[in-house]
Amino acid sequence: MRIVFFSTQVYDKESFLAFPRLQNAEFIFQQPKLTVDTAVLADGAEVVCAFINDDLSAPVLEKLAANGTKLIALRSAGYNHIDLEAAQRLNLAVVRVPSYSPHAIAEHTVALILALNRHLTRAYNRTREGDFSLRGLTGFDLVNKTVGVVGTGQIGATFARIMAGFGCKILAYDPYPNPQVTALGASYLELDTLLAQSHIVSLHCPLSPETHHLINASSLSRMQQGSMLINTSRGALVDTPAVIEALKRGHLGYLGLDVYEEEADLFFEDLSDFPLQDDVLARLLTFPNVIITAHQAFLTREALDAIAGTTLANIDAWAAGRPQNLVRLET
Repeated sequence: MRIVFFSTQVYDKESFLAFPRLQNAEFIFQQPKLTVDTAVLADGAEVVCAFINDDLSAPVLEKLAANGTKLIALRSAGYNHIDLEAAQRLNLAVVRVPSYSPHAIAEHTVALILALNRHLTRAYNRTREGDFSLRGLTGFDLVNKTVGVVGTGQIGATFARIMAGFGCKILAYDPYPNPQVTALGASYLELDTLLAQSHIVSLHCPLSPETHHLINASSLSRMQQGSMLINTSRGALVDTPAVIEALKRGHLGYLGLDVYEEEADLFFEDLSDFPLQDDVLARLLTFPNVIITAHQAFLTREALDAIAGTTLANIDAWAAGRPQNLVRLET
């Protein structure tokens, strides 16, 4: 069985090779993203292992299926980047990693909050230049602040638990309330009410047609003056131009992003020798109250081990005719 991995970095290869090799399996690690042009690299491979920014649209899936692929193994929990209708039509099975380390993403979210609040990037750069003044570095105590958690699955619940440990008041929004979050003393509210009452709003919901641009000009106007917005979930939850306007007006006080709607051609690549071609991202990077990381929230040893282990278990189960974590088309 040939397994072709797309969008692989050194850490991917290391984590997958640390596990016992599947019986009669050949691993082929490809650094390029999966696209309609690179799909040829998977010719003859029964399994294609793809990551979040790989193109799994109908034309790509058609190429893969025509050349022998039977299984798409996603190295992610989210599956909004695959055309499930096309996969079903082509008899391609799709599996995912429903959970790896909610702590990894939740803790990175907290890191963004602390870095923004205490101006750590500015302070670090100043001290390296010999400037030990404290001008403009005033933060705020997290204790007693209100934190709005949008999406309370495993990651959102883990984040809520951490913030409750800081002494924050937790508000939550989710169509399916989580008893673990309620047990923290959190109140479930409508989204508009949560936005209006929160000092910090953190997004932890999946991307769907209903959540696309969940944060837009209208919802931003409902947020408190000077509040903080964090997104470590999916880039398209946020209407970026609307966020830029809110930052320019000073209505939005802080912004922390680990994801970006147009990240596919940027993140996971070293583009430091080239001019940044994305004008929207370039504008965002000019704000002193914005911190952007390049989709690294998942990147812990524990999460990588869980991703590799679950992905290989999914492939092994599929090969044995007992697929697990199968993604089915919603009806």
